[in-house]
Amino acid sequence: RVGFSTLGLQTYLTAGPKETRAWTIPVGATAPEAAGVIHTDFQRGFIKAEIVSFEDLIAAGPMADAKAAGKVRMEGKDYVMKDGDVVTFRTGRTSGGKKW
Repeated sequence: RVGFSTLGLQTYLTAGPKETRAWTIPVGATAPEAAGVIHTDFQRGFIKAEIVSFEDLIAAGPMADAKAAGKVRMEGKDYVMKDGDVVTFRTGRTSGGKKW
């Protein structure tokens, strides 16, 4: 944590049925910028981000329980990511014509 703080970096997480992964982004990165770390098409086609804090997710259990408890929120393009956010990105059509 001290190294990340010194370098101005933070971590956010993505989780799905096959994989959970941590991604490194600069402190102050917006949701679209964070999506772009995964793939540039995600940044270009960004619509919104479904976000829950890591602490809230651990306390609630599965994502469905966190949603039922009102801990999951939708954020837009201006949202500044926080260290430990667990995110599902919603994207639209990209320049390649594929829908993610």
